[in-house]
Amino acid sequence: MLTYLKLLATMAFWGGTFVAGRLLAGVVPPFHAAFLRFFIAVILLLLILRCIEGRFPSLEPKQLGAVILLGLTGVLGYNVAFFTGLQTVSAGRAGLIIALNPVGIALLSALFGGEPLRRASLLGILISVAGAMLVISNGDLSLLTRGAGLGELTLLGCVLCWALYSVIGRRAMRGLSPLVAVTYSALAGALLLAPVALAQGVLTRIPGYGLGAWGSIVFLAVFGTVLAFIWYYQAIKEIGAVRSGVFINFVPLFAMFFGFLLLGEPVTFTLLQGAVLVITGAWITNHGGL
Repeated sequence: MLTYLKLLATMAFWGGTFVAGRLLAGVVPPFHAAFLRFFIAVILLLLILRCIEGRFPSLEPKQLGAVILLGLTGVLGYNVAFFTGLQTVSAGRAGLIIALNPVGIALLSALFGGEPLRRASLLGILISVAGAMLVISNGDLSLLTRGAGLGELTLLGCVLCWALYSVIGRRAMRGLSPLVAVTYSALAGALLLAPVALAQGVLTRIPGYGLGAWGSIVFLAVFGTVLAFIWYYQAIKEIGAVRSGVFINFVPLFAMFFGFLLLGEPVTFTLLQGAVLVITGAWITNHGGL
């Protein structure tokens, strides 16, 4: 039961990250936001790791390669796409697009993780994709033939990155604790982000960021990264990548709620229709036939 409660809290934190990302849009560039988020998170994670483990565990060559891949996908790729997409896409809509994560996890788990894809899952994938297309096109499906917006397409990159992160993470944790895997992957991601952020002048821009921007960055680092990543990885290790991924269905609901409550974003009928399709399809994808 505790695992499921932690997963639900994790989804609330991640739903809040969409609001934090929107608040940073136009104020903090994507690479800067991603780097600062993980710079703070890595410091906290290293302190926690040192206190709990009493040392910094060494990695075998295969584990080091897996950790680098985790940093490349779940930190660098996901966060650059995340902050870039939120420059133009509302928190609620972005949350619904990224609600395709369980679909991506199921597909990659079937291809590379040895978890078979059932016929019910294929039906769920089609329903989820239909809902996502409704959200992306804002109810006018003819827009898809002329190309979706860059922000929406960028957020689809988050889906691919997170699916890779989840599937790779399950393999990486066969010899690593969740805390070690999260800490080292966050460190790898921060190191990968650093060159671009520094080249873009992140150090000279920091003094200009106001209290609101720093509040969003700290929320992203502490709640959206440290607590959420540890709890999510603990769940993957205990109940598997697919069942943990099902809880991501709650993220768009939290994102829509927080977006409405804190940003005044409208909850349109089209958005609600898309939410029903995306979440229903994602649930069928992971529970159909179980």
